[in-house]
Amino acid sequence: MADAPGEGLDGELTVGRVAELLGVSVRTLHHWEALGLVAAARTTGGYRTYGPGEVARLQRVVRYRELGVPLAAVAGLLDEGSPSDGLEALRRQRAELLDRLDRTRDTLAAVDRLIEATERGTTLTAQEQAELFGADWDPSWPGQAREEWGDSPQWRQHAERAADRSTTDWAALAARIETLEADLAAAFRVGTAPGSERAAELAERHRASVAEHFDCTYAMHVCLARSYVDDPRFREHYDRREPGLAQWLRAVVEENARARGVDPATATWE
Repeated sequence: MADAPGEGLDGELTVGRVAELLGVSVRTLHHWEALGLVAAARTTGGYRTYGPGEVARLQRVVRYRELGVPLAAVAGLLDEGSPSDGLEALRRQRAELLDRLDRTRDTLAAVDRLIEATERGTTLTAQEQAELFGADWDPSWPGQAREEWGDSPQWRQHAERAADRSTTDWAALAARIETLEADLAAAFRVGTAPGSERAAELAERHRASVAEHFDCTYAMHVCLARSYVDDPRFREHYDRREPGLAQWLRAVVEENARARGVDPATATWE
């Protein structure tokens, strides 16, 4: 049947007018009627109209929908036999909303951590960084890295992984790095040759350590190893453990890459 436009007929409201008053579409009112939530009257011409009782019932439907109550449950709330029955249904809905709110808060916190990690390179405070990474760690380094590589896919990977780490996770990561660098220094001291089986093992562990932050190919590993010699910050970090360690580590990484078919002389950041 068609629906009459304009104002009411015989003191009742047309479907178009009710839709306007409630802020819903005419199609929505048709759908609710089809579900049995409300029954419109019909004029002699077959047009839908709503009296005060139907409008009040529709206002309740709108209210329950705003509260997130599924349509399947709304009919029961409208037709509950006693106020206590309806109250129990509302209490169940309240519990569901609280659970949804908790999940939303968790999601919001995760988004905030990702924003912080993307902007700062870490979610750790300067004090936490110093405690985990040692007194020679400069808390400004993550910010400097953001300035240099903030637009790269690798930075996005780093930020996503950093955002998911707890302080305990960072502590475990710092411990793994400390063990690795101690093993690198020990191998260097005993004259481990780049290209040897032991050196290759250490190169793979070092690449895996980098890959905890972002996916690292052999060519990218070579590029990083160059910076360990060319960048005074990296060179000082490694040479503080053993003078010459940075240069040796570069040679170890390059030989490992060469054994995997990557020419260190032509390797580029992929």
